[in-house]
Amino acid sequence: MDHSAAITVSTLVNLLQEVVEDNFVDILVQGELSNVSKPSSGHYYFTLKDKTGQLKCAMFRSQARALRFKPVDGLSVVCRARASVYPQRGELQLIVSGIEPEGVGGLQLAFEQLKQKLENEGLFSAKLKQPLPNFPKTIGIVTSATGAAIHDIINVLRRRSAGVKVLLHPVRVQGEGAADEIATALSELSNIDDVDVIIVGRGGGSREDLWAFNEEVVARAIVAARIPIISAVGHEVDVSISDLVADLRAPTPSAAAELVVKNSQELEHHLDQLTIRLAAQMRGRLTLLNNNLDGVSKRLRSPVDKVKLQRARLQQTQVRLQQVIATFIDHQRHQFSLLASRLESLSPLAVLSRGYAIVKLEKTAEVIHAPECLSTGDRVMITFADGEAVATVETVTTKKEK
Repeated sequence: MDHSAAITVSTLVNLLQEVVEDNFVDILVQGELSNVSKPSSGHYYFTLKDKTGQLKCAMFRSQARALRFKPVDGLSVVCRARASVYPQRGELQLIVSGIEPEGVGGLQLAFEQLKQKLENEGLFSAKLKQPLPNFPKTIGIVTSATGAAIHDIINVLRRRSAGVKVLLHPVRVQGEGAADEIATALSELSNIDDVDVIIVGRGGGSREDLWAFNEEVVARAIVAARIPIISAVGHEVDVSISDLVADLRAPTPSAAAELVVKNSQELEHHLDQLTIRLAAQMRGRLTLLNNNLDGVSKRLRSPVDKVKLQRARLQQTQVRLQQVIATFIDHQRHQFSLLASRLESLSPLAVLSRGYAIVKLEKTAEVIHAPECLSTGDRVMITFADGEAVATVETVTTKKEK
């Protein structure tokens, strides 16, 4: 063995590195992900394998941020990468710049992953849905200031609900940073006391155009809002994560505007119906009253006739009353005469007028009914019909003594 022909390990590794990195600059490699890890640095490290081989792979943070989905073990993918040799360990590895799920698009996979995550947290539950206000006065709108959506919404509100105030918070609705703008706008509008409901959305577009409304930051901002939010993203066939977490989903922005003022329109229609019914009832009532008035008018006598009749009745009553009073007075007068006669016959004066007198003791005014009540020398007062006399008793004689 000629040792002079030997080369160092470093030299061989460098040669291999040069050969590999010069010839495998941009390759597509198909395989299954395993041992996926993402440390705090933000890089992805994993192994790409098939039935008979495997390669260690690294995806740096700058490329990992562009991924819409989360790489997980067991996922079949196609990686865009460049081959590299790690000199310190002499290992072949792939530096991955992009990953595409096999059989399904990356955006679709990202959608399904986030949908499953939020559903597991219960964020699609009907218990979290807030009812729309019946008569909103101020409607917040989160959309592009130059897109068709804001014009459609304003046209509907102007046509169907006068007096509603619109508060627009303009945002980008696609592209890098759009999701963060939408989430911030939702939070700010939700904290304004005057805003009653918020419409968030945009017109139709490709899945990539609508992707901002499938971002987790937007979904959580909708759930955190203190007032109801209507999601109106794309056209009727499109369903976004925002649609699933919102309090109400509208197929289009103009449909969202109609849903907001629906109760007001129903109330106006109901009031119109009540007005028609009330007018019909009032007409019927007035007709009935007019008919009754005509009947009463026909039966109504002249006030002069009624006065004459009442005056005649009054005169008759007065005559009868006078007769009753006269009869009563005559009767009472006759009764008085009888009583006076009886009283006069019982009066002591009447007795005295017939020659009788009343004898009383002068000192005590006691009436003397018998001679036994007197003694010789008593002074007595004798009352006559027309005067009195005082006398002294000289003798007292009873019938027995005679």
